[in-house]
Amino acid sequence: MEATEFRNVGHQVVDLLADYLASVDQKRITPDINPERVRALFDEPLPQHGVAAEDILKELQQKLLPNCVHVSHPGYFGLITPTPTPAGILGDFIAAALNQNPGSYVIGPAATEMERRTVRWLCDLIGFGPRAGGNLTSGGTMANLIAAKLGRDFTSDNTAQHRGFRERYTAYVSEERHVSVDKAFDVTGFGRENMRVLPTDDEFRLRLDALESAIVEDKKRGLRPAVIVAMAGSTATGAIDPLGALAAIAAREKMWLHADAAYGGGVLLSKKRAGALQGIELAHSVTLDPHKWFYAPLDAGAVLVRDESFLTSSFGIAPPYLTTSPDRYQFYVHGFEQSRRFRALKVWMSFKRYGAEEIGRWIDRNIEHAEQLYELASNDAAFECVNKPVMSAICLRYGGGDLGFHQRVAAEIEREGKYWISTTVLKGQPAFRINPVNFRTRAEHIEGLFHDLKESCGRMA
Repeated sequence: MEATEFRNVGHQVVDLLADYLASVDQKRITPDINPERVRALFDEPLPQHGVAAEDILKELQQKLLPNCVHVSHPGYFGLITPTPTPAGILGDFIAAALNQNPGSYVIGPAATEMERRTVRWLCDLIGFGPRAGGNLTSGGTMANLIAAKLGRDFTSDNTAQHRGFRERYTAYVSEERHVSVDKAFDVTGFGRENMRVLPTDDEFRLRLDALESAIVEDKKRGLRPAVIVAMAGSTATGAIDPLGALAAIAAREKMWLHADAAYGGGVLLSKKRAGALQGIELAHSVTLDPHKWFYAPLDAGAVLVRDESFLTSSFGIAPPYLTTSPDRYQFYVHGFEQSRRFRALKVWMSFKRYGAEEIGRWIDRNIEHAEQLYELASNDAAFECVNKPVMSAICLRYGGGDLGFHQRVAAEIEREGKYWISTTVLKGQPAFRINPVNFRTRAEHIEGLFHDLKESCGRMA
């Protein structure tokens, strides 16, 4: 593809996407998903000869766009996949064209420095000091994996990365933790049997008494308490564990404290919830996903650490074909990945285009939407509010309906195409989970959702 063709097709792509974003609120959120039908659309052998780019675009318009879940629709209230900012979309476009690898300075100097600056902005939001650092990841799963390894190496004085475990290490997590935490302690050798899943209180926060008891019991058994994972905005309810108290316990027991703020980190920009994450600056490491509540396109997660030296002591392995220099920052000694996407550009462009205050206003509006839904449901005897919104997540239960009932109602809402919600189970009880994380959503969308939800529940009860 020569420059002229690239320019022409590029203009068509931008026009296509601009038209899509301008009309997304008029689309059904989900297509009629039939896995066999969708699979058949792409069932073809490897092409041996190329075709015109315009023909490929037409094929995408016929096969891809009609079969996407339109997460940019203002009625999408499901999983935490917000509409991406236009600036972020363009940033990802540019990053793909430049194809820089900030894994090593020599093949991505500007990309490296842009990521360093973006990481510094995120560290500043948390309240970390000048020794802090981190890197952008594919998401919270990779960030939590890095944090689990850091905790293992910290507690073992970096012997575990050389000799493996010489004693049984234990980790302590909330029953509201993200599933990636389980995977992280599996991969890093703790073993899931050595992960203590602790109960939460009525507001879904980790119970300190349960943590203290578990630590005492494990020490009696000759085990080594190593890592505490605090939720700083749980996926289901937005619950925030007592961060300051957990930091004090971690310091006393010489344990690593990791705060999972993959979703909840957005409130660091909020005025309505200013101070909600007080104590997060005391954590050794933090997961924060700009592709969640900072509205960046996928994928853009981050692992941030209070002291950057934790990363280099845990990941500082240099291959002979890459030279190091004190004045050249090398991300490959700060995490798992050596080949890395230029993720910073879309986050950097979003912050530059809209600013922290504007993004913070979007976040506050999402919180107001959750509060609006809470008020609607609280004033309706048919519904029970499972949680009072701390962030933008709210869970509702209808009457005495079981999980199957809630799932059937959610499926009907999805089929109607105007809204998308999910279901979950909290303390053994089913609930609708509704999470407005979209800067396109307005109050009328919340009113419409509640109206349709109530009608569907009444019809199917």
